[in-house]
Amino acid sequence: MKSNNIWQAVLGEIELSISHGNFITWFKNTQLVSDFDGNIIIGVNNIFVKQQLEKKFIDNIKAILQKNGVQVKNISFEIQNINHEDSTDINNEVVEDLEEIHQKDKIHQQLTNSLSHTYRQGLNEKYTFDNFIVGDGNELAFAACQAIVSQPGTRYNPLFIYGGVGIGKTHLIQAVGNYLVKNNNFSKVLYISTEQFVQEFVDALRFRKTADFVSHYRTADVLIVDDVQFIAGKEKIQEEFFHTFNALHQANKQIIISSDKPPKDIPTLEERLKSRFAWGMSIDMQNPDFETRCAIIKIKASEQGVDLTNDVVEFLANNIQTNIRELEGALNQLLAFCEMRQLEPNLTITSSLFSSIKSRPKHLSSRQIIEKTARYFQIQMEDILGAKRDKDIVVPRQVAMYILRSELHLSFPKIAKELGRKDHTTAIHSVDKIEKESKINMEIKKAITEITEKLYV
Repeated sequence: MKSNNIWQAVLGEIELSISHGNFITWFKNTQLVSDFDGNIIIGVNNIFVKQQLEKKFIDNIKAILQKNGVQVKNISFEIQNINHEDSTDINNEVVEDLEEIHQKDKIHQQLTNSLSHTYRQGLNEKYTFDNFIVGDGNELAFAACQAIVSQPGTRYNPLFIYGGVGIGKTHLIQAVGNYLVKNNNFSKVLYISTEQFVQEFVDALRFRKTADFVSHYRTADVLIVDDVQFIAGKEKIQEEFFHTFNALHQANKQIIISSDKPPKDIPTLEERLKSRFAWGMSIDMQNPDFETRCAIIKIKASEQGVDLTNDVVEFLANNIQTNIRELEGALNQLLAFCEMRQLEPNLTITSSLFSSIKSRPKHLSSRQIIEKTARYFQIQMEDILGAKRDKDIVVPRQVAMYILRSELHLSFPKIAKELGRKDHTTAIHSVDKIEKESKINMEIKKAITEITEKLYV
């Protein structure tokens, strides 16, 4: 690759990782002067740019050069009068014969053309509505997705689904895409991870194919974007996504987005994107409850031709409560263990295989948490559930709400209902307050720890 092309590739990636102002100030008037036996010389305009690049950006430059196949032993910066009207290609052509130039251009053209082939629909056919298990933690998200497939682009647009890892967000949003591909005459249903979106945008800049990139995404009938939190902090990517979002939304094209947190909690996400993500419906998906976990285990086992007994199913559901991915991993581990030894899965094998897992009660309830909290603070349970606003009642009530959220992963409306509150914003405020208090107030932290430990005795 020619020196000029190498340096343009480096600049393209750097521009995505820093602010526009910093890029213009420190990188705009730079060029790769020499690359001999791993000794890189970069031309800069003045001493200030030289000092800044040496101090803050040299490691980044080295990493990107190596990523582009350049051997790097040493990088130095030289102050030069850079004239961009002089093409470095002219000098290169003097030392390169015509055949070599032809071969390099051919390779570059192949790379450029291949950019369009990285665009893919990306849907996994195994993710459908039929094999998605609906429970208390995801029923609202499921209902919203069902409404969307009946009237794409008109209801809940955009749909923003957020929640922790491994709880089925990807399954659900891809189920929408698969349904629409199968049952509607849409020519372009796109599912893409944010990581892929970023990489394709980088490639588009690198190979000067931004028009192709823009056309591809802004002509979608349905755009499904997974893990959008990863565009945070990437200024150019956010700008492109903003314009893509606007183009599709104004054309009444359906947009579905997933994230690990609500828009307002994504750090360094531009306010204009936060605002647009809130235009439609935002839904908090929760970890599956006990009954849902049991159903998931039974279905996953049956897909592998295994019929588990209820005691094995309940043991796994009781002891693995974090997310579906971990639950499925434990099931696969159990089935593989038994298959290798030609054994039938039973409770003895299961309990011994997962003996290190913390023992938990069969089915922890909201009432148990509220009772334990009231007992710890030496007040009546009726007081926590009642209307009193005394401080010695309000604080225990807020602690109970916090533990309901942290241990059972209940939605805020459900937490409010369990504590006899009409407005779920009370639950949101309480959980947020106790979460902050627990970091600075040792009494609150101690109360949460001791109450939680008593739940599992």
